[in-house]
Amino acid sequence: MRFPPSILEEIRARLPVTAVVGRRVRLTKAGREWKGLSPFNAEKTPSFYVNDHKGFFHCFSSGKHGDIFTFLMETEGVSFPEAVERLAADAGVTLPKVSEEAQADEERRRGLHEIMDMAAQFFAANLAKKEGAQASRYLDGRGLGREARTRFRLGYALPDRFALRDHLAAQGVGAEAMIEAGLLVNREDVTVPHDRFRDRIMFPITDVRGRVIAFGGRAMSADAPAKYLNSSETPLFHKGHVLYNHQAARKAAHDKGTVVVVEGYVDVIAMTMAGFPHTVAPLGTALTEDQLTLIWRMAPEPILCFDGDGAGRRAAYRAIDVALPHLVAGQSLRFALLPEGQDPDDLARSGGAPAIAQVLDKAQPLVDLLWMREVETASLDTPERRAALEKRLFGLLNGIRDEDLRRHYRAEIGERLRQLLPQTGGRRDGYAGGGRGPGFRQAGAPAYGGQTFGKNSRGGRDARPRAGKVPLQISPSLARNSLFAATSTGAPREALIVLTLLAHPELMHRYGEIVTSLDFSNADALRLRACLIDREALATDGPDLAGALPQDVVLAAERLRAVVRHGDVWAFDRDAELTAVEEMLRQALTLHRRAFTLHSELKAAERALAADESEANLAWLTEVRTELTSLDGAEADREAANKVSTSRNRP
Repeated sequence: MRFPPSILEEIRARLPVTAVVGRRVRLTKAGREWKGLSPFNAEKTPSFYVNDHKGFFHCFSSGKHGDIFTFLMETEGVSFPEAVERLAADAGVTLPKVSEEAQADEERRRGLHEIMDMAAQFFAANLAKKEGAQASRYLDGRGLGREARTRFRLGYALPDRFALRDHLAAQGVGAEAMIEAGLLVNREDVTVPHDRFRDRIMFPITDVRGRVIAFGGRAMSADAPAKYLNSSETPLFHKGHVLYNHQAARKAAHDKGTVVVVEGYVDVIAMTMAGFPHTVAPLGTALTEDQLTLIWRMAPEPILCFDGDGAGRRAAYRAIDVALPHLVAGQSLRFALLPEGQDPDDLARSGGAPAIAQVLDKAQPLVDLLWMREVETASLDTPERRAALEKRLFGLLNGIRDEDLRRHYRAEIGERLRQLLPQTGGRRDGYAGGGRGPGFRQAGAPAYGGQTFGKNSRGGRDARPRAGKVPLQISPSLARNSLFAATSTGAPREALIVLTLLAHPELMHRYGEIVTSLDFSNADALRLRACLIDREALATDGPDLAGALPQDVVLAAERLRAVVRHGDVWAFDRDAELTAVEEMLRQALTLHRRAFTLHSELKAAERALAADESEANLAWLTEVRTELTSLDGAEADREAANKVSTSRNRP
């Protein structure tokens, strides 16, 4: 088979029909669809419709109908293989070579789907037996009765280490296939592969076609090191690219015109059974860019409804950082804040659908949550602190790639700053009204990104490039300036984070979720992080994650230790004071998240300058470079402070 179905599905998933059709047809919104003039017939009244949810176009004037491949073939006269190759390039999908191996790989994937379905049937049968009585009582207590269990195919994994393995083996499934499907644990320190899931309530995870590709398991024992455990990464399952309940929620989201994102499996089920079937959840990690893309395909302004505690609020705040670079006109996020200490499941059981609807109706726009995050803990009693707040806020807004939307956000935040600090008068550079004052630029001074709009009250000139203006040239001396030099990688910081957790695995319970959500670039750090997460989830004899590590992980740890800054190696001592270690780890995590945000913004600024060599874009790039340099300084300050702190704490 030249193009396996899985490849075609991935291309369709990455390219909305509107994105392909919109290159030739001017589309306008028409309810939940898009319409335009037919590309096949001359007409004055639109009869051509596109539906992203259903993945097709339909032309009433010509009767033509199809998906993105059909559209390219019909409008450009290309063959099916050529249409696939071109759209695959647009979607960033690598096509398999025509070979027997590619055919065998597709057959292997089909076999894995069958194995996963057999496992789901086995778990469901266990739940209905006497061995699953305790799990059934737990589900009853959570309000998940027979209808919910059947609808979501809930099951139970027996405590026996080989229950699933022996069941599948009796049906002719080999151990290698079970390992590849993620059902068995097979490491260098494991003599005999055994079931990954034991004594857990099982939640099947499906792909967009409804096929089981993975499982989530909720531990029944309070002593289990991980309450929830997901399948490992497999050829079928990449958790950062999948949403729980995605397949079932798509149609409901299309009908409702929105989608609700919650944190966990039980929350999704409770919301669905309460009458909100357009609900999905990420899989135990912070929301990823790929998951956001899937959610935005379902609805342009999804509602994030996270738990009403500190962890839920932190999850919402992390989602802001992921979303900011991808915001465009008409595509954003809203946030429904639950009452303190409650999750969607609690709300569904205590107040039912009316209580949930009331919370969702009060969902706040992203700009409100961004403002809340930055202002609620800010101290504004000095000019320096007010200036720091302003600089931080506008620095974050520079991460918005859409220029028009970035301008509107700057105007909104500028106005809020003016109202927050009326004695300062706010900004007068086109973003907000008012006079001059401490912590804010004077009239006529360049705005963030070096750009002002129109004339200011003192006759300042418009800094936007005018038509016919000679493009800005960067001199050789400026190009050699440290601000335009290549930025250093985050390898030392990544090494510090994972090696600290290796030395102090008890911190994984508090910081494991945060570390899982970080973007790492170093291959050794990624390998060690994966091992740490897996060890924490599967540990049965305490959290000594550093014991009996695979040889490749040991070598990775040695290479990482070589790149750690000399002043930080004290943290790897098991006898180091845990309070000091934890403070150092928190600082490193904060700096790493900020560095990632700045590097994303740096790429956007570099693209903007390459497209338009204006003073505004040069100023933006310079400012981001300056902040990265300041971040390096903060890293050095942190290292120096830690040296002093640890010297004082040594006996």
